[in-house]
Amino acid sequence: MSNGSTFPPHRRLGVRLALALAALLAVCSAGWWAWGSSRGDGPAKDGAPKAAPAPSAPGPSQRRSDAEAGGAGTGDGKSPTTGGDRPEKTSDDADLKGNRATLLKGKVVLLDPGHNPGNREHPREISRSVDVGNGRKECDTTGTATNAGYSEAAFTLDVARRARTLLRELGATVVFTQDADRPYGPCVNERAAAGNTAGAGNKTDTANTAGAANKASDGNTAAPENKTDTASTASAGNTAGTENKTGAANTAHTEHKTGADAAVSIHADGSGAGHRGFHVILPARVTAGAADTSPIVKPSRELGERLADRFAAATGSARSNYIGGGTGLDVRADLGGLNLSTIPKVFIECGNMRDPRDAAQFTDPEWRQKAARGITEGITDFLTG
Repeated sequence: MSNGSTFPPHRRLGVRLALALAALLAVCSAGWWAWGSSRGDGPAKDGAPKAAPAPSAPGPSQRRSDAEAGGAGTGDGKSPTTGGDRPEKTSDDADLKGNRATLLKGKVVLLDPGHNPGNREHPREISRSVDVGNGRKECDTTGTATNAGYSEAAFTLDVARRARTLLRELGATVVFTQDADRPYGPCVNERAAAGNTAGAGNKTDTANTAGAANKASDGNTAAPENKTDTASTASAGNTAGTENKTGAANTAHTEHKTGADAAVSIHADGSGAGHRGFHVILPARVTAGAADTSPIVKPSRELGERLADRFAAATGSARSNYIGGGTGLDVRADLGGLNLSTIPKVFIECGNMRDPRDAAQFTDPEWRQKAARGITEGITDFLTG
């Protein structure tokens, strides 16, 4: 008998079969392990089955970061989740769009395009004097013009219409004192009244306000000396004849509100050549007759400062080099449009029509769009600040 190092032939065959079966099982097990690992659901190191992690959507901050980086992981500015055509729209984008459309919802803005092209045909009507609180002034004037004949009335109406479009896109109700829909005027006291009552009554978003006749489009020129009263008074106004009251009560916002939330009278100056730049006119404290600006002095200054900042940024124009000592701000007590206002109100002289370089800007539609944007942004800052 041997010591167990050999087996009979029938036992050797059984051993060989057992070894072959063990090897086959090992190969199958290794293959199964590799296949399971490639799917991410193979067993964990401790032998327990590993569950596949649920995919998670990126949070808002992650989406913004990817968009700012031009699409993480692609290197070509395309979104990795949309095949590279354009970044995927997110809920943040929708929120921004929605917020923009309602940014000024519930706000009423009065825009007062200075003068009226028909004024030239009605000298008697516009020359009559009206009460401005601390004195009397002409009803209105024809305004100024560039040396080439582009009128202030045409300029102011164009810029006001552009600003109206931008403000409406933000959800505001916009009221005009005139929109080239009346033969002349309105008088400065009527312009003030339009703002004072623009928030009362109905909820219609009309562009027309202070009257059955409210327009001014192309301009008529006026002598530079007339400009002072014009740019200063043409946007004023209290409540005058029936013909001028229709629109004022027509665009209202809430039944509890009387006046507009803000008013801007748009003008261009008629000073001498070399005088350049824009300035914003603020109401002085006036308490005389029908005028009491005490409640509006402070908010009007805030409106004016924001308007000046935004106008400068949007247009690239410098602040006046002849009024305001470089601030672009001026305070006056002789303008009926400010004296008789009961709401925050300012005038903006967008530049000097008699200076060739400023005049070149006025006649450029692209610059006028920038001016409208600056006015819109200044008003928006004031109303949302």
